[in-house]
Amino acid sequence: MALDRPFAYDPRLGLARRDAVDTAPLVPKAVVTALPPPEAPPPPVFRPGGLIYEIAVRPFTLLHPDVPKDLRGTIAALAHPEIIAHLTRIGVTAVELMPVTAWIDERHLGPLGLTNGWGYNPVAMMALDPRLCPGGIAELRDTTAALRRAGIGVILDVVFNHTGESDSHGPTLSLRGLDAHAYFRHAPDGSLVNDTGTGNTLACDHPATRRLVLDSLRHFVGQAGVDGFRFDLGPILGRGPEGFDPNAALLAEMIADPLLGDRILIAEPWDIGPGGYQLGNFPVPFLEWNDRYRDRMRRFWRGDPHMLGEFATALCGSGDTYTPPATRSVSFIAAHDGFTLADITAYRDKHNHANGEDNRDGHGENLSWNNGAEGATPAPAIRAARRQDVMALLSTLYATRGTIMLKAGDEFGHSQQGNNNAYAQDNALTWLDWQARDRDLEAHCGRLASLRRTAPHLADPHLLTGTGDPPDATWLTPAGVPMQPSDWEAPSADLLALILTPPGGDALAVLVNRSHAPATFHLPVRSGFTWTGAPDGRINAAPRSIAFVAETPAPPP
Repeated sequence: MALDRPFAYDPRLGLARRDAVDTAPLVPKAVVTALPPPEAPPPPVFRPGGLIYEIAVRPFTLLHPDVPKDLRGTIAALAHPEIIAHLTRIGVTAVELMPVTAWIDERHLGPLGLTNGWGYNPVAMMALDPRLCPGGIAELRDTTAALRRAGIGVILDVVFNHTGESDSHGPTLSLRGLDAHAYFRHAPDGSLVNDTGTGNTLACDHPATRRLVLDSLRHFVGQAGVDGFRFDLGPILGRGPEGFDPNAALLAEMIADPLLGDRILIAEPWDIGPGGYQLGNFPVPFLEWNDRYRDRMRRFWRGDPHMLGEFATALCGSGDTYTPPATRSVSFIAAHDGFTLADITAYRDKHNHANGEDNRDGHGENLSWNNGAEGATPAPAIRAARRQDVMALLSTLYATRGTIMLKAGDEFGHSQQGNNNAYAQDNALTWLDWQARDRDLEAHCGRLASLRRTAPHLADPHLLTGTGDPPDATWLTPAGVPMQPSDWEAPSADLLALILTPPGGDALAVLVNRSHAPATFHLPVRSGFTWTGAPDGRINAAPRSIAFVAETPAPPP
């Protein structure tokens, strides 16, 4: 019957034609090849408390001078020794690959001469995009194995919330042509539900969709041995007729699945549907992208008043969001969606004109500051202030309790010239310039990574209690006395000392100075111990910085 055939939108009629319009000649075809039986994967390399490094595969290595030209921009390039050496230097324990399965451009991009460079517009859930992975699943498997040998896991950013077929004006390419009413959520009037902002929403409570998602995840674990997954617009996975349910069948099936049960599962805990903000509500063991952490840290370093308490809470794992024993926060200050870390300190406003939407796209409020000039400037003082702020933001991230995430390029000052929605900029705006990178900033990250390795209690995901003898965490004023409510509540409070003391181990002091002037901290000295470089406990902290001071046993008299 004609009504059962794929349909196309007819702009002359202003509606979808169903009168014998068959799009089969236009739909891309695939060749299905046999794969070996999936293997039982080794345990994940990554553990909560590690450093996740978010990578868009193509722009990450496209300009890397040491990577062979035929590998640049591909998943295979991630296995190159120079790439692995860089990841190791900055403390990466898992790479999170932005979508690598086949995707298409949004239909408005072609006329603008733009292409989607991020991949969040899928048409296939298991097929790797040949632009990124010409070697198919074997290429992903070999790259995963090479990274694993270096102690680095692979997490795939997956999109199970919509397909690139978009709204009723979009093409019929995959699930729409198979069974649109099974795979997509529809309103009572038959229109497509749009809880994703992309025109359609997958019905993840339907058995067919649940099977597709689970089979896809099992495929990448069994065939490539990946450590886990980050789920774009995660609440869609738990949506049913009544909204988001943390006990939804699909979420429970992931957790209980024999092949997936020990994998790392990370939710982006928001979508744009009713009740779409679900930070803190995904079931254990899901980790969650924590935008509340992001906003608190940006507000603090921007200089917003009354932020010291929120800063301290976020630094210690966001205990107001997660219940003991451990935080499930993936704490980040910058990600693919928004300003780069460098641009947070150099742009007050977004500059997205290159996207062809008259600067209407992207978030309007970025909680950013420009240090006195908007964008590029030759002024030495402004450039120095920006660099100091980026160093402070990096120190904040590495000092944070639990799992942290760094966007690729932020460790060496990559800028997107104020574009906070660069999904369609597959060009020099997003390609990492390895030869021009800020090596001093990169070295700062290396020192922070070394500290995080040698002081594991800094990253321990277990939430602090402030109890014990000595307490696991002690908050002090610069004078070395315990913080009082009036200290926390002071509008312009800029200074704070945190002393972390693991059971039976040496303490570590984290000294925060948000002010624009040097500050002196007086730390208490325990009997039998001394502070490195400051035996009397008197330590100077530079403006706009976080300093770390280790406690060591005092030498015998």
